[in-house]
Amino acid sequence: MTEPLPSAHLFTSAELPQRALSAAEQVDHLLSRRGEVDHGGLELNTIIELNPEAMATAMERDAEARDGGIRGPLHGLAIAVKDNIDTADAMLTTAGSLALADTRPSQDAPLVARLREAGIVVLGKANLSEWANMRSPHSTSGWSARGGLTRNPWDPTRSAGGSSSGSAAAVSAGVAPLAIGTETDGSIICPASYNGVVGIKPTVGLLPTGGIIPISHSQDAPGPMARSVRLVAALLDAMAGTDHYLAACDDVLSGVRVGVVRDHFGAHAAADSVAESAVSLLASAGATIVDDVRAVSFPDPPSEDEDEYLKVLLYEFQHDLTAYLATRPPGSPRTLAEVVEVNRAHADTELQWFGQEYLERAAELPGLDAGEYRTARANTLRMAREDGLDASFSGAGVDVLVAPAFPPAAMNDLVLGDPAGPGGDCTTAPAIAGYPIISVPIGFVHGLPVGLAISGPAGSEALLLRVARTLEARHGLLDDGALVPPL
Repeated sequence: MTEPLPSAHLFTSAELPQRALSAAEQVDHLLSRRGEVDHGGLELNTIIELNPEAMATAMERDAEARDGGIRGPLHGLAIAVKDNIDTADAMLTTAGSLALADTRPSQDAPLVARLREAGIVVLGKANLSEWANMRSPHSTSGWSARGGLTRNPWDPTRSAGGSSSGSAAAVSAGVAPLAIGTETDGSIICPASYNGVVGIKPTVGLLPTGGIIPISHSQDAPGPMARSVRLVAALLDAMAGTDHYLAACDDVLSGVRVGVVRDHFGAHAAADSVAESAVSLLASAGATIVDDVRAVSFPDPPSEDEDEYLKVLLYEFQHDLTAYLATRPPGSPRTLAEVVEVNRAHADTELQWFGQEYLERAAELPGLDAGEYRTARANTLRMAREDGLDASFSGAGVDVLVAPAFPPAAMNDLVLGDPAGPGGDCTTAPAIAGYPIISVPIGFVHGLPVGLAISGPAGSEALLLRVARTLEARHGLLDDGALVPPL
C-alpha cells in the first residue's frame, strides 16, 4: 500500500477507511461502496453517472505524490459533482433532465477546473432534484428523470432533500468524502440537514458560477459538502483559491455574539430542543448569546401571481438559462420553450410524477428590463438586506444568526410531492440578500439527523466555519462515529 493521502489528518479514526488509503485505493473503495448503496438493494441513487477516468486520474495523483508533487491538502481525494455543473469529460451534464442528455459541455466549469488543479479526483456526477427544483411547485425533492429518486441513507423511505440531494446523500453514505452542491434557496442547507452532513452556501459571487446550469444570478452559489467542518473548509479553500478557511476552524469563539432567531423555531418541537442544546454549547464555548433576535419576514402573497420573490426567480431563470443553453454544443435546446417541448415529447418519463409549471411560466416572460422584474427585485432585496438581515445584525449587535435548519426529513412521496408546511424559513433572507449560511449536524430526532443553520453578513464564511467547528467539537458526534448512517 502506498502512503496515505495528505488529507488523512482531516478524518477522524471513527470515519471511513479513506483515512489510510492512496488515491487509487480510495477510488476502488468508493466504486465498491457506490455499488452497495446505489445498486445493492438499497437503491439510494446518489450518483447519476460515474467518471470512467476517475481511476486513471487517481493513479496520476498517486504518482505525483510519490514524486513530492502534492497540489494541496485535498490532493487525490475524490469528489461528487452535482449534475448541473459542467465537466468536459466522458460524463454528461444535464440537471437530471432528458432535454440535455444528447450533448456534452465543451469545457469544464471554472470551478471544476479549480478542483482538478487542486489535485481532487472527480468521481462522478451526483443526482439532484431535476432543474435544481425549478420545474414545478408540486415536485418531489431528489427526483430527476435521469437519476430517479435519491433516498436518505438514514432511512430510505425519507427524503434526501433538495436540490443537492445526491451530493449530500453520497457524502452521508460514504460514496464520496467530498461533494459540490448548488443553492438558490435551501438547496445545500436542506439536504445537509436531512442527511447529517455539513454544507455551506457561500456569499453570492465568492465562487465562479460559469458553466453551472443556472436559476438566478442574484441568488445562485455553488458550495462544498462533507462529513466534517474541516473538510468543508479545506474544500472551500480549493474552490475559492484561498488558504485561510481551514485555518479559521481552529480559532476560539470568545467575543463572538450569536443571535438566536426564535421566530424560526416552532416547526418541530424535538428539533427545537436539539437546537436549544446547541445554543447552550456555544455559550459554554465562550460565545455571547443574544436571544430572540427578530426574524426577517416576507408577506404571504394571496397567489403566486403576487409573489415578488417567485417573480424574480422566474425572470432570472428565463434570462440566465437561455444564456447558458447558448453555450451548449449543437443538439441541445436553445430556449426554455424548447425544453418544455422536449419534456412533452418524453411525458411518460419526464412528466410522470409532476408538471413543469415553472418552466412554462418562465418561457413566456420578457427580458430583465421589464418594470415588473425590477420592482420585484428591488422590493425583495430591500426586505431581505437593508430592512432585514442588516437591521438584525446591527440592531441586535450580533455577528451571526442561528436557528434550526430544517425539521427531520419528511417521507418520500412522488404522488403528492414535497409536503407543504413550516421549515427552512432561515434560508430565504440570506438567499435573497446573497449572504452565506451553513448547516452543521447537531443531533438526532427519532434516528434522523437535524442541523443548525448559522448565517452571517457577506464575506463571513470564516466566522461561520469557526462557529460550526466549535459545535462539531463540543458535541462530539463526528468523533464518536454517530454521523455514519447504519446502512
